[in-house]
Amino acid sequence: MENKEPFEQENSIDLSLPANSAGNPSEAAEDHKPLDEDSVNKETGPVEANSTNSDLEHARINEEKGPKRTSRLKKNAKGFASTLAAGVIGSVLTLTILPHTDYIKNLQPQAEEQPVQVQQNSTVAKTVSAKADGTDSIANIVEKVSKAIVGIENYQQQQSVDFFGNTQSSQNVEAGSGSGVIFQKKNGYAYVVTNNHVVEGASKLEVSLYDGTKATATVLGTDALTDLAVLKIDGKNVTATATFGDSSTLRPGDQVYAIGNPLGSELSRTVTQGIVSATNRSISVSTSAGDWETTVIQTDAAINPGNSGGALINPEGLVVGINSMKIAESGVEGLGFAIPSNDVIPIVNKLIKNGKIDRPYLGIGLADLDQIPQVYRGDLPKSVTQGVVVMNIDGNSAAARAGFQPKDIIVSMNGEKIANSSELRKYLYTKVKIGDKIKFGVYRDGKLKTITVTVSNNRATE
Repeated sequence: MENKEPFEQENSIDLSLPANSAGNPSEAAEDHKPLDEDSVNKETGPVEANSTNSDLEHARINEEKGPKRTSRLKKNAKGFASTLAAGVIGSVLTLTILPHTDYIKNLQPQAEEQPVQVQQNSTVAKTVSAKADGTDSIANIVEKVSKAIVGIENYQQQQSVDFFGNTQSSQNVEAGSGSGVIFQKKNGYAYVVTNNHVVEGASKLEVSLYDGTKATATVLGTDALTDLAVLKIDGKNVTATATFGDSSTLRPGDQVYAIGNPLGSELSRTVTQGIVSATNRSISVSTSAGDWETTVIQTDAAINPGNSGGALINPEGLVVGINSMKIAESGVEGLGFAIPSNDVIPIVNKLIKNGKIDRPYLGIGLADLDQIPQVYRGDLPKSVTQGVVVMNIDGNSAAARAGFQPKDIIVSMNGEKIANSSELRKYLYTKVKIGDKIKFGVYRDGKLKTITVTVSNNRATE
């Protein structure tokens, strides 16, 4: 490795600047120039000679430094002038620009501040919390009404047969489930409205409340034609009741919510949303009391098996219908039906009071004419294509006393055309009172005749 001479600190040049020379670096460099050889030799000479020569030398140095100090003062003056000019220009620019900024506005007293106006085209994104007002919240309304919705389990007796064909003792087996609405609490009992087909044939009915407790229900009354029933349960665990609204105010497009227990208790108090699709729909239904033309509210809110007997409510939380049925055919969606509350209320009151609905009773078995083969129509004119055929007669009924016979074909009641058995029942149950007289237009042996019947309230089955 090549040898290098050691670095000598004393021969290095000090590049630091004195504090008083910051304004002129060149002057500082000159002050720190190393002395020439003559000056070094003179400092090492005899003292006597140095004294004389020193005076001369100082005189010479002062003469040389004189012009330099004058130059330094001139330079300092120029630097001060430049600084002063820069300051003046900066001040002018500041005073020119400052009024166009918010700085001066911020210095004004708070009392003079104007409210900030938010521009419509602001691009600032903000998160908005969309909290609904307490009582107007659909969620709160649904939660409140849900406390009055119950599940209903239908248990029916079932007998078992052993290996040898012997009948064993019967036991209650769950045969189906549905929903119900608690509409009244009185004298320690709670009253539940539901569909007749939910409770029909039951040997035991068990009601599940909102808090999960269960109670055994007693049937107060049922009506197969309107598909309504009223139950009574112990009210000690009941905390809420529902209120009926006026179903006549509904219009297509109104918002509605269905609450019930589709497919059983596992999905209890399911809420579905929809609109009123139509009002006053007439739907033909087959009941245990015969075919019936029922008036219903049509909705597209999802109604599934187990929803039957549940509530259809409006946005105010009022029960406007009792969910009853749906059309469940392949390719069909959103066709659910509910019994209007205005039809429910009078039926419910009668069931509570009497346990049954007293209706005019004729005492005849009926079949629609269009279901009877032509060969069995006898001498009926070909122009008669609609009507009701009398199949059988109760011997103790008003129809028997009035002279009805099997195979008679009813085509009118009090002058109003009757096309089928459903229309006959609807006319009888909605336009006739017990004790009224009805004039029937009847074809017998191909001839039209009139039979007058005074209707009774006999409870025998048609």
